[in-house]
Amino acid sequence: MSDLETRLRAAIARPGEDSSDFELNPDIKLPPGRRLRPAGVLIGITTFEDAPRVLLTKRSSALKHHPGQIAFPGGKQDESDADVTAAALREAREEIGLPESAARVLGTLPTHETVTSFLITPVIALIDRPFQIVAEPGEVDEVFSTPLPHLTERANYLIESRRWRGIRRQYHTVPYGPYYIWGATARILRGLAARMDE
Repeated sequence: MSDLETRLRAAIARPGEDSSDFELNPDIKLPPGRRLRPAGVLIGITTFEDAPRVLLTKRSSALKHHPGQIAFPGGKQDESDADVTAAALREAREEIGLPESAARVLGTLPTHETVTSFLITPVIALIDRPFQIVAEPGEVDEVFSTPLPHLTERANYLIESRRWRGIRRQYHTVPYGPYYIWGATARILRGLAARMDE
């Protein structure tokens, strides 16, 4: 087992709390009886390059929801998916062309609730061999990778804010080059960074 895999498995095994888009904004009132839809996202870490990198996507600017945002491959769990891990792997195949056989799943992190009523389970997988990246037309404008050490350095994370539905809302960011990684994606990565730093 590589040092990276050992560290990731230890990070996954550490106890921790779930997170949400609302934790920095305690004044936001959540609707009572809200129903959260299960979803899975893939934190795919490549190990076949000089240093480990995390695969991310830039969502199509033509999409109705979250256009142009940086996101993990992933999406809501369909009835045909056995669980959220299966959903994350299926979506990664559809969105970036990742064969399921190329992803070695290590485990999951605590869930993250989004403002759009999804309950996201981050699935960590090692990708030990190259594959042909194919961005899903109409869904994904770009597939890129970010060095894992950049994402596990907690000093790279900031808290910023903008107006949302008439109120100022705070959120996490972890910028990388031309990519503005923020919101749920940044918060999930920050959670991983904290676990790997312990």
